[in-house]
Amino acid sequence: MLDIKIVKTTAPKAKPADDQLGFGKIFSDHMFLMDYSPDKGWHDARIVPYAPFALDPACVVFHYAQELFEGLKAYRTADNQIQLFRPDCNGKRMQDSSDRMCIPTIPVEDFVQAVKALVEVDKDWVPHAKDTSLYIRPFVYATDVGMGVHASKNYTFCIICSPSGAYYAEGLDPIRIYVEDEYIRAAPGLTGFTKCGGNYAASIKAGALAEEKGFSQVLWLDGVEKKYVEEVGAMNIMFKISGKIYTAACVGTVLPGVTRRSIIELLKDWGYEVIEGKLAIADVMKAGHEGTLEEVFGTGTAAVVSPVKELDWKGDKVEISDGKIGELTQKLYDTLTGIQWGRLPDEKGWVVPVCKG
Repeated sequence: MLDIKIVKTTAPKAKPADDQLGFGKIFSDHMFLMDYSPDKGWHDARIVPYAPFALDPACVVFHYAQELFEGLKAYRTADNQIQLFRPDCNGKRMQDSSDRMCIPTIPVEDFVQAVKALVEVDKDWVPHAKDTSLYIRPFVYATDVGMGVHASKNYTFCIICSPSGAYYAEGLDPIRIYVEDEYIRAAPGLTGFTKCGGNYAASIKAGALAEEKGFSQVLWLDGVEKKYVEEVGAMNIMFKISGKIYTAACVGTVLPGVTRRSIIELLKDWGYEVIEGKLAIADVMKAGHEGTLEEVFGTGTAAVVSPVKELDWKGDKVEISDGKIGELTQKLYDTLTGIQWGRLPDEKGWVVPVCKG
């Protein structure tokens, strides 16, 4: 168990109105920090006022991108309870990312304790309006100074928080997706299953090109044959074809999303057959033209689910669910958000209480 020292700010920031939050632009008063060195391991856990870092220009993270991050939320319920959703899954995924990036792992219980401690200190930053939340960003970066492509010996673990507005302020809005078959997001043996910044940096070019063409996101194909669907933008993606649910397997190139995992559990509870494996984009498009492609939706922390209304692959287009959100997609959104914000009972043991607001 961590011994967390707390130093509170003497100059608290003005909190924005709940209808002026956006995403990732405003940050709470405090941050969690913990350092790693070979002789001490992870040490000096502390919560301090939010402030810039002082880093040497030759710091390893700037030159060789040895870093990783996570993302989760804190929710305020109608009875003013502040709670988390499956933070242990984020802690375990962070360990998996750390192992791949040659970064010392943080025990899951320490990860969860640190998140809870920071949220409790900044509990007044958890917004009150419906479907708003406090976005939590844990991250680790290498702090050695010097050139040379090898693992750093020293690291900093940091957590910051950002009050976030409702993702679907005007209701769930289905999006258009461009199927990318030139650029790739990941390939076997690389870092596709991790949450490291390099994965996201490499995706920006294709995303920008898709946006120029009027699409909201890119559907990534596999990096070897460029024929099997993997992820959409920075989200997992699922396809409902003839009553069955298909999604790419998490076998090294696909991020094991916490929302993805939760949705699969719910689907199986509801009696759906969920097939995790290879699904060719050609088969998806064929199902779309034959009318058996019933629903398509992305899954992720920020949006929970993101319904898809159109796929475009090499100029071949299919419309899904008449351009509207599908019945199952809506049910999944209502169920997960209901559990997260305490509007529905948590029968799965996913909710972790933090404190009273």
